[in-house]
Amino acid sequence: MPHERYSNCIAACYACAEACNHCAASCLREQDVKMLARCIALDVDCAQACEFAAAAMGRASESAKAFCSMCAQVCDLCAQECECHKMQHCQECAQACRRCAQECRQMAA
Repeated sequence: MPHERYSNCIAACYACAEACNHCAASCLREQDVKMLARCIALDVDCAQACEFAAAAMGRASESAKAFCSMCAQVCDLCAQECECHKMQHCQECAQACRRCAQECRQMAA
């Protein structure tokens, strides 16, 4: 099946989306939510980008490489923001974003 060659990237995208959704929800429960507004917004953007890229790869879309390239860029932004915060959920999200960005760049190359 064509999508099997993308299996590592698809898995990284779904893991990243899950981490981003968890991070956003956790940020909303923090004391200073306003300080985390950019983090939450990037978490949501990143989760959506990852799910979209994974779906494109799953159906072997001819645009999958372009979507993965975009996803890597969004993952980088999210990782940079999450790395600014000391909460464990932000640090775990940043790690998932970095892994996903790496996989997406390899896939898009």
